[in-house]
Amino acid sequence: MKRYSAFAIAREAFRQHSGWTRAWGQAEPKPRYDVIIVGAGGHGLATAYYLGKNFGITNVAVLEKGWLGGGNTGRNTTIIRSNYLQDPSAAIYEKARSLYEGLSQDLNYNVMFSPRGVMMLAQTQHEIRGYQRTVHANNLQGVTTEWISPARVKELCPIMNIDGPRYPVLGALWQARGGTARHDAVAWGYARACADMGMDIIQQCEVTGVTTEAGKVTGVNTTRGDIKCGKLGMVVAGHASVLAQKAGFHLPIESVALQALVSEPIKPCMDVVVMANTVHGYMSQSDKGEMVIGGGTDGYNNYTQRGSFHHIEETVRALVETFPIVGRLKMLRQWGGIVDVTGDRSPILSKTPVEGIFVNCGWGTGGFKAIPGSGWAMAELMAKGASPLTEEFSMNRFRHGKFIDESVAAGVAH
Repeated sequence: MKRYSAFAIAREAFRQHSGWTRAWGQAEPKPRYDVIIVGAGGHGLATAYYLGKNFGITNVAVLEKGWLGGGNTGRNTTIIRSNYLQDPSAAIYEKARSLYEGLSQDLNYNVMFSPRGVMMLAQTQHEIRGYQRTVHANNLQGVTTEWISPARVKELCPIMNIDGPRYPVLGALWQARGGTARHDAVAWGYARACADMGMDIIQQCEVTGVTTEAGKVTGVNTTRGDIKCGKLGMVVAGHASVLAQKAGFHLPIESVALQALVSEPIKPCMDVVVMANTVHGYMSQSDKGEMVIGGGTDGYNNYTQRGSFHHIEETVRALVETFPIVGRLKMLRQWGGIVDVTGDRSPILSKTPVEGIFVNCGWGTGGFKAIPGSGWAMAELMAKGASPLTEEFSMNRFRHGKFIDESVAAGVAH
């Protein structure tokens, strides 16, 4: 009698789950879809999900040249917040944060949302003024944030040294309902929900060209054959400019690497997320006990997805003063992701010069926190041709000079 391991039995049971072939990249592409979404990351899958849920559009294919959630969705530090300065930014990020609160119930999949709170440290007088201004703006926008004292900062995060000789902590912008979620689970939850609606998610399927006729999109060329479509959504983060060129237009974005690392697991010592923009670093503790550490983007354009020594040195050196505990830890692993950055540090959710093509890009280093709101807004834009959440994020804003400047509110982590 043949014996099977517990893993093999579980794998076979999972294979027989309805929608498995679609959700995990085994479906063969159909000749034509109503909508094709390029990019099976969080934003692309969320767009597909809300097209089906909110508008009943289910003849959808999500194409991915790699594997599901293998891009920036699986490479970020999972921070969720909505304390942005400008009204359009606050609206879409707060929509995302509120959707995160009920996402596990909505998808019937535990995304491990943890509203542990996010604080952004003020370590200069300039930051005090900037964050207090943001608190007032957030109150007008209906986003709950507050300015807290150094004593309150220390109470919320006892391991922090608030009396640093160079950059003492002078207070913080605090969003109690911000937090984190499990990045892989967000992608998997959306993927399973899309599969259950009959959508096809096709991995190892790279788009090599875009076909048009009389200025309107007609389909895509892929490594698994040509596919026709009525509408095309480009949601590929750092490769957005590359894909746009295949369709014959240019995007005002640059691609750079963003690196992060985690320490060896330790006992729970920090139950909030802390961003220290002056010293250029941010940190939280994962459910497994690792200290999740991130910093700024590389100083030059590139498409690499690996770490480098200079990032470890710069980021950890900055955090050691504010968090002395970091100096005693060993690094467990390090990675990089390709982020797409616009001039005003705000995203692009827009129609394009080619009729039927829509683009979602330019999230910089803050894309994960926006996934549900971005998908909701992008689905509405593709289905109805307009959305109040995307109106200000059109490509045309760069032509008309109507920038949504978030370079200050974004800080190191955008």
